[in-house]
Amino acid sequence: MESKQQKTLLPNGGYPMHTFEDLKERYCTYITSPDDRKMIEDAYQFAKQKHEGQFRKSGEPYIHHPIEVAYILASLQSGPATIASGLLHDVVEDTDATIEDIQKRFGEDVAKIVDSLTKIQRMKLSRMTAADFEAEDHRKIFLGMANDVRVIIVKLADRLHNMRTLDSLSPERQKGLAKETIEVLTPICHRLGISTIQSELEDLSLKYLEPEKYQAILDLVNKKYENRKHSLEALKKRIADIMLEHKIPVKIESRVKSIYSIYRKMYQKGHNFDEIYDVLAIRIITKTVINCYEILGIIHSTYKPIPGRFKDYIAMPKPNLYQSLHTSIVSGDGSIFEVQIRTEEMDQVAETGVAAHWKYKEGGHYNACLLYTSPSPRD
Repeated sequence: MESKQQKTLLPNGGYPMHTFEDLKERYCTYITSPDDRKMIEDAYQFAKQKHEGQFRKSGEPYIHHPIEVAYILASLQSGPATIASGLLHDVVEDTDATIEDIQKRFGEDVAKIVDSLTKIQRMKLSRMTAADFEAEDHRKIFLGMANDVRVIIVKLADRLHNMRTLDSLSPERQKGLAKETIEVLTPICHRLGISTIQSELEDLSLKYLEPEKYQAILDLVNKKYENRKHSLEALKKRIADIMLEHKIPVKIESRVKSIYSIYRKMYQKGHNFDEIYDVLAIRIITKTVINCYEILGIIHSTYKPIPGRFKDYIAMPKPNLYQSLHTSIVSGDGSIFEVQIRTEEMDQVAETGVAAHWKYKEGGHYNACLLYTSPSPRD
C-alpha cells in the first residue's frame, strides 16, 4: 500500500517538471515581440499570485499545472495570447479573479479564451454517468462553446497534463477522464491535425481503460524494437548515404507506432501483431515536394516495396491537411519497415496541425465549429 501511495505522488507524474524560465526559453525562440513576451510574463505573475496557497491532489503547488500547460502550448509554437490563456485558464474557476479582471489586464482576446475555457470546465463531462454520456453530442457542445480554436488547443494541453498526472486520482475518476478523453477530445485532436497530443492522449487513455492490453502491446513493441533496432539503424545509415550521393538534403528520424494505433488494428480490425508492418518506421524530411518524389523513386529502386502499402497523401492530403508519402519496404536483412517522406513544412503540420499557424490567426477570430465534422477514419 505504501509503495502504491509513493507511486501516485511522483512529482509531475514522473515527467520532467518545468519552471517558468524553461517556458520562457521555449517561447522566446519564436515569439520576438517585447510586448508579447511581457504579456506572457505578466500572465504568469498574475496566475502565481492568484494560485498562491493552492495545491494539486498530488501535493504540488498548483502553479506548476498552468506552467506545464503553457509549456505544452509553447512546444506547439502557439501564439502569445494562447500561451497567456494557458497560464490563466484556471484563475476564474479556482480563485477570486473575474473575467473582468482578465479583460482589464490582458485584453479582450485573452479574456474571451479564458471565459470559454471556464464554461467548458463547468460542464464536467467526465463526471456524467454512462447512460448520460453521448460522445458525439458532447463534441458538438464542446465545439459550439469554443468559437475560437485556440480555446480547444488550450483545453487539449490542459487535458494532456492532467492525463500525465492522473495517478493521484481515484480509479473511478481516472476512468471517467480517460473515457472522456478518448471519446470526446482525441477525435477533435485528430480533426485539428495535432498528432503529437493526439497520440499521447490516446495511449494514456488506453493505459487506464485497458491496462492489461496496453501493457501487453507495450511489451510486444519493446521486444520488436530490441530485435530490429540494429536493422533500423543500418537502414537509416544506408538511406542517408544514398541521399548524400544524390545530393538530396534529408533529415532521417525513427518512429515507433503508438500503442493505441496498434490496439485499434489488433482489437478493432482483427490483425495479429505480426501483420502490422508499420510498427517501426523511418521518417525522411526533406526540402521540396520534388525531393519527396525523388527520394521515393530511389528507395523503391534500392529496396523491394510491399505491394499495396504505398499511399500518396501529398497529392491527396487527409481531411486534417496531413501530407506525406508512405511506403513499406523490405530491408537488406529481410525486415519490413514503413518509410514516410515529407517536407519540413508538412512535418510541422503533421505534428502540430492548426496550432502551428498562430502567426496567421492570432488576433483574428475564427470558428472552431467550421473544423468539425464526424471523425474521419484513421489508419
